[in-house]
Order: sequence, then C-alpha cells, then structure tokens
Amino acid sequence: MTKYQVLKRQKPWRDAYYYQKSETLYQMTYVFCQRFLPAHGDRTVDQMVQAARSGKQNIVEGTEDGQTSTEMHIKLLNVARASIQELREDYRDYLLSRHLPLWDASHGRYSQMHDFCKQHNRLEEYQPYLSQWTDEEMANIALTLCYMTDSMLNHCLIKLEREFVEQGGIKERMHAARTGYRKEQDEELASLRRQVPLLQAEIQRLKNIIASHGIEL
Repeated sequence: MTKYQVLKRQKPWRDAYYYQKSETLYQMTYVFCQRFLPAHGDRTVDQMVQAARSGKQNIVEGTEDGQTSTEMHIKLLNVARASIQELREDYRDYLLSRHLPLWDASHGRYSQMHDFCKQHNRLEEYQPYLSQWTDEEMANIALTLCYMTDSMLNHCLIKLEREFVEQGGIKERMHAARTGYRKEQDEELASLRRQVPLLQAEIQRLKNIIASHGIEL
C-alpha cells in the first residue's frame, strides 16, 4: 500500500448494513408487488420497484465512485436516500388507502417487528417469510426498513460531509500526496549531501593511516 493515499479506503458496500437492508427492500418490494398489486394497469408497481432498485443501485455506485470523488459519493447516497423515502411513501399510501393500520409504537406488534428489523439486515433472513406475511405485515416491515435505511444513510452522509470539509476531495489528496512525496525526497537528498563531507573526511583519515604504515595504494 502506498504511503501517500490518493484513493479513499472504502468499506465494501456489501458489508454496509444500509446496503443489506436496501437489497432486502428491493426483493421484498418485488414480491410485495407480485402478491398484492395488479400485474397490469397500475403504475404503482413500476414506481415502487424502480424506487427500491434505485435505492440499492445508487448505494453501490456511490460507494464505488467514492474512492475518487467524495462529492459523487455524497450526491449518489442522497439519490439513494430520496428513492428510499419515495418507496416509504408508497408503502404508507398502500396501507392508508386500504384502511390498514400503520404499526406505530402503540401497536401490539411494533416492538417485535422493530427488534426483528434492527437485528436482521440480510435478504436470506427475510426470504422465508416473504410468501407468508400478509400485505399489512409486509408493508409495515418494509416501512420500518425504509426508516432504518434512511437513518443509516443520513448518518453516513453527515460523516462524509465532515470528511470532505476536513480533508477535501481527490484534488486535495493528490496535492497532499505529491507535496509529501517531494518533501520526503528533498529531505533524503539533503541528508545524503550532509553525509558527503563526513565520508570524504573518513576516506582521508583511512588514507593517512595506510600511508603511515608505508603502504602505497
């Protein structure tokens, strides 16, 4: 690894909890639309699936682009967050339009649902239930995942914005790397120059010792 870092070190996007939750949301939304919304004639299906996909894909693209551009990372995570918020509204509208309850803190199943969503991120942990949950259950679980994913993305954005203010973007990192490398080279050259007279004096001392013993070089 180079001493002077230009490309940012990024946590693999697959390891990020907000990515794992966004992947779960995408697959859950796909199944939800297949099970509970008409196959034709309802634009909500395309809108929900595309919003869920946009949330997931922009996290991937933003993290990859973030190695070189903090600005692009921030921009694409904001797009992902907006898509998740759009999806959240679609699930909320679904429940309200069908007079199904929104599970808030006063609901008897809220705490159990909240704990499950908080402790589980990966798709495989939800998949066994996707064909079993009712529309009310799945919509409320998806809503909870939307809120959690949005909160995680918001915290990540705050961290990225602080890093950008403190460290700048790739131009600043490139300048710092070049400046640091040149400074190191200049210091090494100056050190070598300081050693030349010492080495010359040592060579002369050794010559004098050899000469005093009558040895010709």
